[in-house]
Amino acid sequence: MAQADMSLGRLGLSELAPGVVQSEIRAMSVACDAMGGVNLAQGVCDTEVPGVVAEGAIRAIRDGLNIYTRLDGIARLRKAIAAKAERTLGLVVDPEREVLVTSGTTGGLQATVMALLNPGDEVLLFEPLYGYHVSTLKSVRVVPVPVALVGEDWALDIDAVRAAITPKTRAMIINTPSNPAGKVFTRVELEGLASIAEEFDLFIFTDEIYEHFIYGGAKHVSPAVIPGMRERMILMSGFSKTFSVTGWRIGYLIADAKWIGAIGYFHDLTYVCAPAPLQQGVADGVEQLGADFYEGLAKEHEVKRGLIVDALRDAGMKPHIPDGAYYVLASAESLPGATAAEKARALLAKTGVASVAGSAFFYQEAGRPRKGEDLLRFCFAKRDEDLAEACRRLRALGR
Repeated sequence: MAQADMSLGRLGLSELAPGVVQSEIRAMSVACDAMGGVNLAQGVCDTEVPGVVAEGAIRAIRDGLNIYTRLDGIARLRKAIAAKAERTLGLVVDPEREVLVTSGTTGGLQATVMALLNPGDEVLLFEPLYGYHVSTLKSVRVVPVPVALVGEDWALDIDAVRAAITPKTRAMIINTPSNPAGKVFTRVELEGLASIAEEFDLFIFTDEIYEHFIYGGAKHVSPAVIPGMRERMILMSGFSKTFSVTGWRIGYLIADAKWIGAIGYFHDLTYVCAPAPLQQGVADGVEQLGADFYEGLAKEHEVKRGLIVDALRDAGMKPHIPDGAYYVLASAESLPGATAAEKARALLAKTGVASVAGSAFFYQEAGRPRKGEDLLRFCFAKRDEDLAEACRRLRALGR
């Protein structure tokens, strides 16, 4: 019997799949684990989980709160999120109609783009950018359009934003504080973007997951508080970073009630609901942890920022000082390698410290000059002893 020629059959990958590879962030984490190094690549945030959060989740499991929740999340958590939004942002939110608990901020964005965008639509992003935002858009065949931030402080060029808009533009994604640059968009910058959104009738999607990691004189402003933005705003955030529970996947979004139904439908279709007992633990944290917790979090990470910045300077790798989040982009010009990925692997081989190629945070496509090849990103949301060891190893480069 002749063997069937499967190459002529209908089996095969989707149009998207051939270009899909493991993210550089995860690839560096795997390489670091293989050699037992210090992982400053992935933002795993392995600092201590607040006791009230951990104990709340354990208690919920033992109390049998392990079944599906409503697709929009448990009432306690939605009410706590609404109260927090009013307390920290001055934003009045209806927890029954305008809050959706999601499987991380990533799950919230996936459901949002499925509900509100169509194939061929264009979305503006600000570069350096978070690669998962790009990949999420591409997964539903929406076109990412990068707009470069400029200078040492990653300033917004409002003229460049306006020039990037076409008849296909439907939305912009604002990540503030940003991953990887730690940029905190100013109120003036956000007002400029809000004006453009109104003029061209665009949605604004925000990723505000690092809202409590703010340093120096910087201040987090959500675009949702700018007059006229509530109807077109999808505010996304979560608790992965704030409570050091990145593996729990508890996020949320706040939006006008007219959008919540469709977004909730697609989130339910993909995730059903965020993990039930973990929602209970996070609700305990949001209800019980006050301003002193969030202020302490920022102060603790500002100290960590200082440690990694000083170590990078001593290593001869000039850092961009972040105003928020918990990453530092630093110059890799002194390291061997033709690309940032090669430089990151050379650094790992020499010091055992994992970083991420800066090129992972720029939109790379055929015919467009490659960017970020002389940058590496370092995460400083680490246990004190691990961060101290990483800094010691980095300093050895400068000797």
